[in-house]
Amino acid sequence: MWPNITAAPFLLTGFPGLEAAHHWISIPFFAVYVCILLGNGMLLYLIKHDHSLHEPMYYFLTMLAGTDLMVTLTTMPTVMGILWVNHREISSVGCFLQAYFIHSLSVVESGSLLEMAYDRFIAIRNPLRYASILTTTRVIALGVGVFLRGFVSILPVILHLFSFSYCKSHVITCAFCLHQEIMRLACADITFNRLYPVIFISLTIFLDSLIILFSYILILNTVIGIASGEERAKALNTCISHISCVLIFYITVMGLTFIYRFGKNVPEVVHIIMSYIYFLFPPLMNPVIYSIKTKQIQYGIIRLLSKHRFSS
Repeated sequence: MWPNITAAPFLLTGFPGLEAAHHWISIPFFAVYVCILLGNGMLLYLIKHDHSLHEPMYYFLTMLAGTDLMVTLTTMPTVMGILWVNHREISSVGCFLQAYFIHSLSVVESGSLLEMAYDRFIAIRNPLRYASILTTTRVIALGVGVFLRGFVSILPVILHLFSFSYCKSHVITCAFCLHQEIMRLACADITFNRLYPVIFISLTIFLDSLIILFSYILILNTVIGIASGEERAKALNTCISHISCVLIFYITVMGLTFIYRFGKNVPEVVHIIMSYIYFLFPPLMNPVIYSIKTKQIQYGIIRLLSKHRFSS
């Protein structure tokens, strides 16, 4: 079936009833976006230029920071366009592509967190073979696999959106396009688009979270067996940053999923707030967590600042 690229544009929504305050609301949103760009950009720059950070753990962190940056750059134009100049219209193709990147990158982020759990699992369970298991070739292969899983597996439902006709309201109740929002506006049989995401999320994000949980059970079992209390604390400390990022991501993604699946009677403002939290909070907090809890990152920041201070 040929894609319906002539469909009427969609209208995005900012904060209903607060249109007069959009310029004021844009200030904290812009500040958060700038912090996300600077924080994750700093991590990428630091890991690239600091040779002491050229290890599998930080390569996986690079993937996480890069994914957060791409999610931010995907949602920022439409959000700030609405808040700054009330530009609400988005073409159907632009809307579908935005939904494609948003959902694909969510799966990539889940996969990146899974890779980082695998890294901690090997480092603690089998430290002597860490370098031989997580070779550069294997790290690259894992990264490519995570990206392919995210960007290929979401294609079927997004392509299906092109074939629908949209005779209902074209208003999307948030400032960016999500598959769930577009799907409910279609005047067609959307059974496939309802069932596929359920199966897809179960086999990706939900399964990833279970594997991460199981890996940490095994890690905890190994740490308990370490005789020295100092060594136990050191081993657990290397996992705190990752555990924090995992909790932030999966709590927000599951909260958003449950709101859309079972929150038909929930006020619309709750849907809107949850969508903003999901797309802003993890990218904002991930670099903060790693900067505070990871000494190698802290030392790297200090070296970077010292280098720039002396060069100036």
